[in-house]
Amino acid sequence: MRPGLDPATAEVRRAVRTALEPRRGQTVVVGLSGGADSLALTTAVAFEAVALDVRAIAVTVDHGLQDGSDAVAARAADLARGLGLAAEVVRVDVSAAGEGPEAAARTARRAALAEAASRLDASAVLLAHTLDDQAETVLLGLARGSGATSLGGMAPERRDDAGLTWLRPLLSVSRATTLAACTAAGLQPWHDPHNDDPAFTRVRVRQRVLPVLERELGPGIADALARTAEQLREDAAAFAEMIDETIEDIVEPAEAGIAVSVAALAANPSALRTRILRHVVASEFHVSLTHRQTQEVERLVTDWHGQGPIDLPACRAARVGGRIVFSAST
Repeated sequence: MRPGLDPATAEVRRAVRTALEPRRGQTVVVGLSGGADSLALTTAVAFEAVALDVRAIAVTVDHGLQDGSDAVAARAADLARGLGLAAEVVRVDVSAAGEGPEAAARTARRAALAEAASRLDASAVLLAHTLDDQAETVLLGLARGSGATSLGGMAPERRDDAGLTWLRPLLSVSRATTLAACTAAGLQPWHDPHNDDPAFTRVRVRQRVLPVLERELGPGIADALARTAEQLREDAAAFAEMIDETIEDIVEPAEAGIAVSVAALAANPSALRTRILRHVVASEFHVSLTHRQTQEVERLVTDWHGQGPIDLPACRAARVGGRIVFSAST
């Protein structure tokens, strides 16, 4: 640590430096809302990018959901420019059709950041999710009965289908640390009133559930949940590798779909078998099976007594001889 450097500032910079090291000579986009987390991230990126020869551009997405949101977005962009970064504001239209307001805003924000990255020829987008966000994500997954993949939470690095990399350098950094880093830098973060609105499930988890767990079970719950997410991501990665190695030998084309060997499925443990079934359906028909739907398909393998086809989203599954055949819904 540099002499006299604030500990919170040092911690955030270290996390950002690790994420940017492989991006030397490249362009990156930083998602900046103006809140403490994204402001601490942007401040650290502005410092580290110079030494690493990284061109960083701050992009603030104005969702237009609150009065004065344009002024908040403009202030965030001005703060980024004051740190020496190029900055721009992108206005989006948030439509909640088919999803809640949180999800709709997130979808619109991600699309805007991806478009900006493409337009600016950026190889990566940096997001400011913290250790606390990760803990909240794991708790929400537990409450919904999610599987291990979902409980793995947010990955520190993810490459999407378009080849864009999404980086979350602050997943090991607490929200208290990002706020302290802003204070040390003399920056005043914007506080989103939605972060205090108990109408949002994540706010209730943050303000009510986690404090109760900390009080009743002792401090360090957020860290423990984040560690759990990391361990489950490692498990999910191992399963993914096993599936990739297995699936080539047991899957074959079928009329209007794809087929999987019953004998090969039966030879695998249930944990791997269910993942194979979900993977096959997701890859071929671009839909996700629920736990109950997966169990019904698995019974075609392990509890076969002549039952008929099973209707699934976008497809149906049927046992035909020694194969489970997935075909498109008519």
